[in-house]
Amino acid sequence: MSRIKRFNLPDLGEGLTEGEILAWLVKVGDTIELNQPIVEVETAKAAVEIPAKWAGQVQAIFHPEGTTVEVGTPIIAIDTDPGAGPVESSTADLPAPSAASLAAVEVAPAEGAVEPGLIGGPAPGGRTAVLVGYGPRTTTAKRRPRKGATPASVQTDLAPVVPVQAIPATAPAVAVSPAPAVNGDARVGGPVLAKPPVRKLAKDLGVDLRTLTGSGPLGSITREDVQRAASAPAAAEPLAVTATGPSAANFGADREQRVPVKGVRKLTAENMSRSAFTAPHVTEFLTVDVTRAMKALDRLRGRREWRDVRVSPLLLVAKAVLLAAKRHPMVNSTWAGDEIVVKEYVNLGIAAATERGLIVPNVKDAGRLTLRELADALTDLVRTAKAGKTSPADMSGGTLTITNVGVFGVDTGTPILPPGESAILAFGTVREQPWVHKGKVKPRLVTTLGLSFDHRIIDGELGSKFLRDVGDFLTDPEAALLAWT
Repeated sequence: MSRIKRFNLPDLGEGLTEGEILAWLVKVGDTIELNQPIVEVETAKAAVEIPAKWAGQVQAIFHPEGTTVEVGTPIIAIDTDPGAGPVESSTADLPAPSAASLAAVEVAPAEGAVEPGLIGGPAPGGRTAVLVGYGPRTTTAKRRPRKGATPASVQTDLAPVVPVQAIPATAPAVAVSPAPAVNGDARVGGPVLAKPPVRKLAKDLGVDLRTLTGSGPLGSITREDVQRAASAPAAAEPLAVTATGPSAANFGADREQRVPVKGVRKLTAENMSRSAFTAPHVTEFLTVDVTRAMKALDRLRGRREWRDVRVSPLLLVAKAVLLAAKRHPMVNSTWAGDEIVVKEYVNLGIAAATERGLIVPNVKDAGRLTLRELADALTDLVRTAKAGKTSPADMSGGTLTITNVGVFGVDTGTPILPPGESAILAFGTVREQPWVHKGKVKPRLVTTLGLSFDHRIIDGELGSKFLRDVGDFLTDPEAALLAWT
C-alpha cells in the first residue's frame, strides 16, 4: 500500500459539486496531525475548514488559493510515513490536471524567451529544467479559449501542469507571460514572472503586473510587491475618490467592477429565483404596538439569571412565531406536489447577512426549547454566522424563517420564501411613533411585520390568523404566554 495518500475534496453537504479554496493552512513540508485543519474551502453554502484525514508530512498541494475544485478531485498529497526515507517520485502519484488547473496556467512565450532555469526552459549546460518525475515537454496542450479571445489566439504550447508548491525552492513555480514588462533585472521587454495567486490578487486590486519590479526569486513578483503597489498613492489621479470599508469597490479604467457570482451568493440567487417563480407568494402586513413587549424585555434583563444573556426583540419575535405555528400547524409545512408535508418540529431559520452573502442558519427543533435555551441558541447562531463558521448542516432542513430587517432601520419588506418553506416573517425596526392608546394619542414603540406565504398551502384566512397571533403576542407577551401555554 502506498504511503502517499491523496486527499480528495469531500462532499461538504447535501450533494454540493464544487468548492473554492480560500486559504491553505499548511504548506509543502509541514508535518500535520490527524484531524488538523489543513484548508479553508467555500462551498455554495458556507466556508468551512477541512481536517486532515491522515497524519504525516505534506508532499504536494495540487490547487492554489482561489481555485474552484470539483468534489472528488485530489487537493493535497500526504506522506503517512515520512520517517521511512525518500519517496520514489512518479507521475502516477499525481492527479490528472483539472480544467481549473489548466485555466490557472499562463501562456508561455516562445522557447527562446523562457528564462534559464524555469520549468520547461533551457538550463545551464544545455539541460532542460524539469521537475523530478517529469521529462521535457514532448507534446502540446490546448488551452480553453479566454473570454473575448479569437479561436486562433488560444492554441499554443503549454508546459506540463504540476502540483502547486511541489517545486523545489531552487526553481519556484511561477507563471510566465510574454507581455512586455520591467522584470527583476530592470530590463524592459522580458517576461512577467508571478504565481497564479499573485496574478489573481493583482487583478482584484487593479494592479498592472507589467509596471512592477519583482523582489522574489528570479525576479518574480510577490504578493508583497502587489500589495505595496496597490497601497501607493496614484500620482496620475489626484482627484480620484477611494471608497472605504469592507465593501469598497475597485473600479477599472471603464469605471465598472465585475464581481464573480459564486459560493453562497450564487446558491442564494438560484434558490431565490426558483422560489419566486415556483411558489405563488402573498404578503400581508401588520403594524403592532410593542411597548409592553419592550418593557417585558427590560424586566427580563434585570433578572439575576438573565444578566449574562443576550436579550433582544428578536427573541420575543421568535417565541411568538413558534407559539403561533403551534396554533396553526399548516404554516410549518412543505408543498410536495401531490401532498402537503406538515411538520411537528420547527427548525427556525434566521436570515443573516454575512461578508459572503445571505445565509439562513436554523435552530433545530426550536419549538421544544425554553425561552432561555432559545436565547442561547440565537446568540450562538448569530455569533457563528458573523465569524463565517456556519456549517452546511446548520443551514439545511429549515421549516420556518424570520428575517430581521429592522436592524438596518427598515420598517418591513416582502421577503421571498426559502425553498421548501411555506412562510417567512419580516420583522421591522421598532420606532417611537404617535399611537392611539386608551383613547389618547401617545408616543408608543411600534413595529411593522410582513408575512410572505405560499398561497398553495396557506390561504388568506390562515395567513391572517397566524400573523394576528404573532402580533397579539408582541402586543402583550405576558398575557399571551398565560393564555396559550
